[in-house]
Amino acid sequence: MNRSMRRHPDDVRASPRIATLDDLREHLQWAVELEHATLPPYLCALYSLDRERNPDAVRAVTGVFVEEMLHLALVANLLNAVGGRPELDAPRMLRPHPRRLPHGDPSLELSLLPFGRAALDQFLRLEQPAPPDAPAQSDRYVTIGRFYAAIEEGLRELCALLGEEEVFRGDRARQVRDCHFRYTAGRLVEVTDLASASAALEEIVDQGEGLLRGQVWDGDRQVHHPEREQVAHYYRFQELRIGRRYRSGDTPQSGPTGEPLRVDPKGIRRMRHNPRLDDHLPGSPIRTAQDGFNRMYCVLLHQLEETFNGSPQSLPAATGTMYRLRLQAEALMAMPDGVDTTAGPTFDYVPPELRG
Repeated sequence: MNRSMRRHPDDVRASPRIATLDDLREHLQWAVELEHATLPPYLCALYSLDRERNPDAVRAVTGVFVEEMLHLALVANLLNAVGGRPELDAPRMLRPHPRRLPHGDPSLELSLLPFGRAALDQFLRLEQPAPPDAPAQSDRYVTIGRFYAAIEEGLRELCALLGEEEVFRGDRARQVRDCHFRYTAGRLVEVTDLASASAALEEIVDQGEGLLRGQVWDGDRQVHHPEREQVAHYYRFQELRIGRRYRSGDTPQSGPTGEPLRVDPKGIRRMRHNPRLDDHLPGSPIRTAQDGFNRMYCVLLHQLEETFNGSPQSLPAATGTMYRLRLQAEALMAMPDGVDTTAGPTFDYVPPELRG
């Protein structure tokens, strides 16, 4: 990642340094919250797609979602490596939508939308690459890559000041390893030192923004077409927005020049934007289905928190929960709610004692 500290036009304030181990742990927990915050919007777009009518779009959004789960695991490994404890089962993880990206620039706002232009524009804003010369930002970051650049700078400075052994003193048994994520060739890095921490951060940023913040490709191979290079998240959404694939030789400047990529609008469930529990009375069919989804999603958060806190055997259970969530969401999106719209999940937090 580029670490130039030259002033960039996007900067309107000084970004505080990550100067202590407590600062570092705090920012890595923010990264956990950041990676999780991307999941509900991606899931709503994914759930709204008919898998038979729009297999290419389903494959693209599924791939991004799975890689965001990989990023969540990588950040958890980073936080565990420096003696932190990843938290996911907490009310702050599920704030009402539309919501801001945790600790990001106020312009980074997330909504729950069905697949379509509005959702793709939101995803493009979320995943946009930073300019190559953009400095790091540890708070109110304009792009995700600049936030991770600040974390890497903090790691390097703390290692230089304290020594790697002092920084990476977390329990190695808490590292999630030997885990295969379907739909991605990305690597789950076990973090034990500065080199592996940098590799984990590089994996996250390259998959989102492209290699060196200047290429379409993320450095991996496509799972279903290993002869092809994998397109980074930003450019995958650009493919869907423009309706054409990137091919070898294409650049961010050229745009995609490959084969057409079509989306069938009749294969999209018209989910109501930013659905809320309060829109329906308790006990009504939609409210009951939304409550059930929320309970199950919070079970997933608990399973992931257990996975990242020394119980990696909880990950298969979390995978099963994700499958059940899809069925619940698709059932919700089959319920009419308004004029030409359907119901959808609200992603509200449910305390453990109310999950049944």
